Amino acid sequence: MANTTPGIRPFLIDIPQAHLDDLSSRLAATRWPDELPGVGWSRGVPVTYLKDLAEHWRTAYDWRAHETALNEHPQYMTTIGGQNLHFLHVRSPEPGATPLMLLHGWPGSVADFLDVIGPLSDPRAHGGDPADAFHLVVPSLPGFAFSTPLAGPGMGAATMAAALTRLMSRLGYLRYGVHGYDTGSWVAPEMGRQAPDHVTGIHVNAMITFPAGAEGETDGLTEAEQRRWQAMQNLNDGYLQCNSKRPQTVAYALTDSPVGQLAWIVEKFKELTDPEDGLPEDSIDRDRILTEVSLYWLTGTAASAAQVYYEEISAQAWTEAAADDGSNGPGTEQNTNGGNGQDDWAADRRGTVPTAVLVSTHDVTIRRWAERDHNIVRWTELDRGGHFLAMEAPDLLVSDLRAFFGRAH
Repeated sequence: MANTTPGIRPFLIDIPQAHLDDLSSRLAATRWPDELPGVGWSRGVPVTYLKDLAEHWRTAYDWRAHETALNEHPQYMTTIGGQNLHFLHVRSPEPGATPLMLLHGWPGSVADFLDVIGPLSDPRAHGGDPADAFHLVVPSLPGFAFSTPLAGPGMGAATMAAALTRLMSRLGYLRYGVHGYDTGSWVAPEMGRQAPDHVTGIHVNAMITFPAGAEGETDGLTEAEQRRWQAMQNLNDGYLQCNSKRPQTVAYALTDSPVGQLAWIVEKFKELTDPEDGLPEDSIDRDRILTEVSLYWLTGTAASAAQVYYEEISAQAWTEAAADDGSNGPGTEQNTNGGNGQDDWAADRRGTVPTAVLVSTHDVTIRRWAERDHNIVRWTELDRGGHFLAMEAPDLLVSDLRAFFGRAH
């Protein structure tokens, strides 16, 4: 069903052939580095592995086929607060379906959810109960893929949330749920804080929780939580440091070299998929990974997608500095369209919207810290699936979304 809402226009992905030809030429002309013998993945992506993947991207991967698969779902563009927003809008054939927004993370996109769109929107056609149906809105987060260019600085979680709650209102959804992972797990709770009368439930996976510096907050952690806390402290955060402190500088290499962009992203798929000692394609289809990378490359969004890290880390540093000296701190650019650094990270802004947390094998979520900041009413721990759950174990995600929103509604 076409969307005829004023201010919303149909959108179709149609990458010019010249861009695909340029990608092929650049891949063929890659200047490869040397590497130390015997180090494997310990110092980054191995040359042999990446050469094989890049050659598959150049000679075997069919962008047009995956572009067609994306275009099978109705897509639209709108502009809110000066920011272009691209989104899939998949209405269920079930008239009583629950509206649900799905939010991706970095390095993800709307393609993350291709395997769950059918079961969620049309459970009857997938052997499920039609009472579990959802009307789906799946946006590209501002700065990612086709939700570009960024309207300006300040596009952190609160500003994104403000734009996305306005999008749901513009679509006529007055009561709806929100699911998010990674970056989406920051944005979804913020939508609940800003619009608690409209957001009926929040569901997240790959949620990041932080200690607040309170005495005894790490005492009595379970064995699993101790492992997660240790993993968080031992995290190889080189990408985080670059994205959060110098997103523009690193983007020159990523925007000029497709192999650079490929390595930058596939390393995260290696580190965060289950099993940890496997290759990324052991968990997620190789061509799906390349679709994710292609969306970043073909839209040239390495820099704009990284900006959210800069905004959020800057906001956190601002809040900590203000707390240390007792002042109100300097003004920030993040108060545009929905919040500032102090509000985004303030400990007393505990969410009130019922929230479900799904914890997979690679998550570092600590329950007591999550419950400190959110109204947790459902907590599920999985024995399989990694960070990219919608692609690694879509059945688990679909099942938990149905269970939570079915109970909540």
